[in-house]
Amino acid sequence: MRRYAKPLVVADDLTLLRGETTGVVILPRYLDWSGAAEYDLDSPGRIVDLYRTVLIEATKPADLHEFLDQATLARLWPSLWLPPDLRRTWELRFPELRRTGSKATAA
Repeated sequence: MRRYAKPLVVADDLTLLRGETTGVVILPRYLDWSGAAEYDLDSPGRIVDLYRTVLIEATKPADLHEFLDQATLARLWPSLWLPPDLRRTWELRFPELRRTGSKATAA
């Protein structure tokens, strides 16, 4: 077991996810310190990277509300690679994601 487990952060409500869906988004350093924190949401690979990064690195629900979009999250959910405990926590809170996820194999 790890000594330090990063707290899992879940949105307060999916309807609060109102992030950008097109254009370029630059994540703050505390969410993405990789040096490649600029995400072109019109690029399928980069939008998946942004969603995975924000879901894993969010420190508060406001991070999720600002950078994720409800419809886009539902569309991408089945193909997002996420740590199992994070995926399980989100799906327990929002069963509709689990139903969406059961239609496709998670990547």
